[in-house]
Amino acid sequence: QTISFNRPDGKSVQGYLAEPAQAAGAPAVVVIQEWWGLNDQIRGVAERLAGAGFLALVPDLYRGKSTVEAEEAHHLMTALDFGDAASQDIRGAVQYLKGRAAKVGITGFCMGGALTVLATTMVPELDAGVSWYGMPPLDFVDASKIKVPLMAHWATQDQAFAIAGVDALDEKLKAAGVRYSGHRYLAHHGFANETAVGPRRIPITQYDAAWAQLAWDRTMRFFGANLG
Repeated sequence: QTISFNRPDGKSVQGYLAEPAQAAGAPAVVVIQEWWGLNDQIRGVAERLAGAGFLALVPDLYRGKSTVEAEEAHHLMTALDFGDAASQDIRGAVQYLKGRAAKVGITGFCMGGALTVLATTMVPELDAGVSWYGMPPLDFVDASKIKVPLMAHWATQDQAFAIAGVDALDEKLKAAGVRYSGHRYLAHHGFANETAVGPRRIPITQYDAAWAQLAWDRTMRFFGANLG
């Protein structure tokens, strides 16, 4: 269902909310879109989390816009103020869920993975984070502010986020004493996006069902341990 919630600055944002069968007392997760926008695939991620017992909310960062064209997706992503999205849209989503759940995590993919890392430095109400093949520029990551456990899934053949950059992020998180676990997969960018197949996929992405399942298993165990 589509709902509205308020950012810390009072502005209203819409989002997609997926509820588990037993919503009362369920832990919650904010889900952050890829650069395509709030589409059926990312709604499916929220439904997957709801099926596992989590309340899941996808904030609509593009304000109703979505696309299947890479050029337009790049335009939408470039126009997004990442700091505002993390500190306002995402924090507002977390605060909304905190009204219903004792603990709230965050997960995101590609652009959403970068925003997940950023949010762990900017949203004090968070309890855990899982980033999927996405990271912000290192200069924007104040690792000293990350007080929650963080997991990440990386693709060693990723042409969007090179593994050398991941090495540098790993070192920065380690130096700051972040409770961090990074997993690497012999895969390409977008390996957990089941629509990254066939002629519609962009060349640097490729769905891999086996690696996606392993990463999801790790994610669910991680959220189960840290959110309850």
